[in-house]
Amino acid sequence: MSLVPFDTSCVFIDGRWRSGDSGQTLALVNPSDGSELARIARGNAADIDAAVRAAQAALDGPGATEGERTGPWGRLTAAERGRILLKMSALALEQADELARLEALDVGKPLKQGRADAVALARYLEFYGGAADKVHGETIPFANGYTALTLREPHGVTAHIVPWNYPMQIIGRSVGAALAMGNACVLKPAEEACLTALAFARIAEAAGLPAGTLNVVPGLGEEAGAALSAHRDVRHISFTGSVPVGTLIQTAAAKNAIPVTLELGGKSPQIVFADADLDAALPFLVNAGIQNAGQTCSAASRILVERPVFDTVMARMAERYRALRMGPALDDLDIGPVISARQREIVQGYLDVVRDSGLRIAAQAPLPASLPASGYWVPPTLVADVAADHRIAQEEIFGPVQALIPFDGEPEALRIANGTPYGLVAGVWTRDGSRALRMARKLQCGQVFVNNYGAGGGIELPFGGVKHSGHGREKGFEALYGFSVLKTVAIRHD
Repeated sequence: MSLVPFDTSCVFIDGRWRSGDSGQTLALVNPSDGSELARIARGNAADIDAAVRAAQAALDGPGATEGERTGPWGRLTAAERGRILLKMSALALEQADELARLEALDVGKPLKQGRADAVALARYLEFYGGAADKVHGETIPFANGYTALTLREPHGVTAHIVPWNYPMQIIGRSVGAALAMGNACVLKPAEEACLTALAFARIAEAAGLPAGTLNVVPGLGEEAGAALSAHRDVRHISFTGSVPVGTLIQTAAAKNAIPVTLELGGKSPQIVFADADLDAALPFLVNAGIQNAGQTCSAASRILVERPVFDTVMARMAERYRALRMGPALDDLDIGPVISARQREIVQGYLDVVRDSGLRIAAQAPLPASLPASGYWVPPTLVADVAADHRIAQEEIFGPVQALIPFDGEPEALRIANGTPYGLVAGVWTRDGSRALRMARKLQCGQVFVNNYGAGGGIELPFGGVKHSGHGREKGFEALYGFSVLKTVAIRHD
């Protein structure tokens, strides 16, 4: 099987590739050089409605009443669903190099990061394929003469609105879990990066996923995305993206009284105590901030360092910054461009704030003269001695900018770490086991990593945030629970 060529300007609805209702297309731009990479369909509300109806038919059968589950997808057993997901996993792994190239070109990330994302997609599908028939209900001790039990059932049609920074990974963790639980999906990829979402539909076709079970409609957020989040027949929405857009989606969902899983970014700290193993910590301190040009929801954009080792950590991080190699995605260096001209302007605006505030730039990776002038380049920048309430320590920059913040002792570290509107991820570096546990319990976030950061992706580990970082959990079995409805059955037999 080869994923390419396929017509990028089509929508994928009810198992068929066709032009969008409007007949209009949008340009996908290569962030590395600003050239047009492909054309994608400008999906609209009519396309979304067709996709939702196709998904419903895949569950219930054409013309059936909602909930009958007699369609080609709805009538499959959990084990049969799992086998299809495992086939999709094997195909994704087989096509990992091609998927990596598509993701690298589309997003601008180095090729090795694209390949890691392709492998992660395959692993998500493998995990959820294996878990599909292992989500159980319970029997409940109740009154004499009754047998009480619970069932986990699919929501129905689920909507998946994914961002441009990690399309494959986020498709894997949301669509994979939704399919495992028996839902049928409508996927709306970000207009800036659609290629691997469309390739995912090709994988689903090849694996034998019944027509209509997965539908992919590219388009603008304010058109296709808004129509999907407001559709009255959608039963659950999964969204990863910005706080303002997440608020709009949650508002639209509330009008239909449906649940939403929101992952809305963060301002995640890594907290380095004076007793930390700095040799072990340093690669994580830098890499977790500049990976994918800093365009990562869980990016470690704040480095909190206990004052006795502050100068040492700053100097060693600065050394790593100066050694970073920037280049186009397919050159496969350390860091590529940001996604778009607009994103470059946003990040540059924060660098202007740094300059205007008189903050000290501890290091800045060089921009080679050989970089394509029309690419969206931003120099990775390490800023030292940042006050905890400064804008660059409070706001999500979504670019390769890290703030070094000194602290004295655990109470101040906790106050600074918890002192933003976000709460997604935190890292703690210390050799003191009691301190690590105290910090983990008191940090206000969805994940805490002790003497590591990210746990290599942690597909099995529930992921999500608190406060403005959102609510609900993806990854692991928690995602399966979120993509299902708990039904209680009480049977009187005496």
